[in-house]
Amino acid sequence: MKENELVVKQADETHVKYAERICQMIYESALQRNTGIARRDPAYIAQKMTSGKAIIALDGDKVVGFSYIESWSHGDFVATSGLIVDPDYRRRGLAAQIKERTFLLARDRFPYAKIFSITTSLPVMKLNTRLGYQPVTLTELTQDEEFWQGCQGCKNYDILQRNNRRVCLCYGMLYDPATEKKTVSWWAPYMMSVANAFNKVFRIKK
Repeated sequence: MKENELVVKQADETHVKYAERICQMIYESALQRNTGIARRDPAYIAQKMTSGKAIIALDGDKVVGFSYIESWSHGDFVATSGLIVDPDYRRRGLAAQIKERTFLLARDRFPYAKIFSITTSLPVMKLNTRLGYQPVTLTELTQDEEFWQGCQGCKNYDILQRNNRRVCLCYGMLYDPATEKKTVSWWAPYMMSVANAFNKVFRIKK
């Protein structure tokens, strides 16, 4: 397929047929990177599509990327999650397109909400930084119990529990529309990665 056939758009009920493949892509990526991403259920992904809370990337009839949003704490917080790109379509800027569209979708649907992301991925940290996210501790994110229960499928869930939801292998990043946008240094994502490695060796793995 040619690159000009790629389409990034808001998902709807016509895209439910791709839900199982999207879940497989997310799981395979987690295995390859050993990141501990929680597994998703096809029914959950389908619900995001039908409710207008997802962005999908298509190359003709092939799904090649996806991400979705979820609101927490009565709409005070919105999470952008499940960002995935087919390995054959990486390094083309597709992840950045999906991430930006997901961010804009969150801003449109929940204009006053704080938007957050938890990730172990340096590329995602870079994308978040360009959109105005700030690195924060996990305690500054939503404390909605249902959100944290969603981490139970992650292999690192015990680390999160042992540290009373203050520290895990994931990093928190937050965009707050109520505060003046600050410039984040280009090296901030790299510092987060270094700090994450430090936590693994000297704190979390104890």
